[in-house]
Amino acid sequence: MRVTIVGAGIAGLSTAWSLSKLGHDITLIEQGSIPNPLAASGDRHRMIRRAYGDADGYARTISEAFDSWDLLWNDLGVSHYANCGVLGISQHAGDGAADFRTGLDRMKFEYELLDPQEAAGRYPFLDPATFRYAYFDHDGGALFSERIARDMKAWLKMRGADIRTHAKVLAVDAHAASVRIDDDTIIRADRLVVTAGAWTLQLFPALAENLMTYRNAVAYMEPPADLADAWSNAPAIVDIGGDSGGYVLPPSDDIGLKFGAGVHKSRAPDPDANRDATPGEGDSLRRLFSPPLSRINEYTVTEVKTCIYTFTADSRFFSKRLGNTLVVSACSGHGYKFGAAVGRRVAQALETDDDTMLARWLRAEAR
Repeated sequence: MRVTIVGAGIAGLSTAWSLSKLGHDITLIEQGSIPNPLAASGDRHRMIRRAYGDADGYARTISEAFDSWDLLWNDLGVSHYANCGVLGISQHAGDGAADFRTGLDRMKFEYELLDPQEAAGRYPFLDPATFRYAYFDHDGGALFSERIARDMKAWLKMRGADIRTHAKVLAVDAHAASVRIDDDTIIRADRLVVTAGAWTLQLFPALAENLMTYRNAVAYMEPPADLADAWSNAPAIVDIGGDSGGYVLPPSDDIGLKFGAGVHKSRAPDPDANRDATPGEGDSLRRLFSPPLSRINEYTVTEVKTCIYTFTADSRFFSKRLGNTLVVSACSGHGYKFGAAVGRRVAQALETDDDTMLARWLRAEAR
């Protein structure tokens, strides 16, 4: 079967990887480079973790995600994953970190519970006077997304995939499974898969009733010199507690310390607009992390990167069949960790025509 895939973020790359292993003829179209720094699945590292709060379906599915990444590492011949563990920090009852812990308990996942003094002794960048407790899950850490994209592109090329970068799709004929790109070339296939992230609505405006786009930003930080070693041996932080939805990826393998926060987002109907950081944006993000981090004013913002995420109203993944075209949006701010598994599931759906099973899996519904 000839399959064209529009969008080479992690969902598109993984779908191409899975279909290629099944013997299909793949054309992969990306409007930028691979990796594309503007894509939702861009940036240098992304978190994978078992904690999912009240989203038990995704918590159950995380084992499949880990297994799928292992299959990819086997094919690539290298792992782009640092299993540094994941920390949660609760500042008050009912905050995000407390909800994540409740979910871990409900799923019977094991973790270490730390009182503030224990946590600050192990992680001296924390201020023990500002939080109730912390907990450490040994499973999870950082996926090195840029390296994953580069190696998947190389693997696909070796397998004979037709990879077209810097080629923007201008129009889609969903029933004919054909696309027109910006040099007016028409590319035809038996099936079309659109994994275009925030740019999906430019191709399918009617899906605005299902999908919405938000701008967010992350900031890379230089910590105080005497805390550099502590951070280099730190886990990822799934939630710093409080009301910010703050999370942290520690520095690892020449990739810096990264801060991000769920509250630092705004609606973004045009995914190409406002991609530059605004003055002071990194400093405003940095200040969200005190508490529970101590000495936050001594951290230096070294870089701010923006991202456009596609969300559904219930923050679940989305798929829809339109003729011979399958539109997939596996983002909602937590899509990357499932990337390899998403590709395998999409490939299976194309082979079986079981759109219902795919939609239920993407929504993490009982199966």
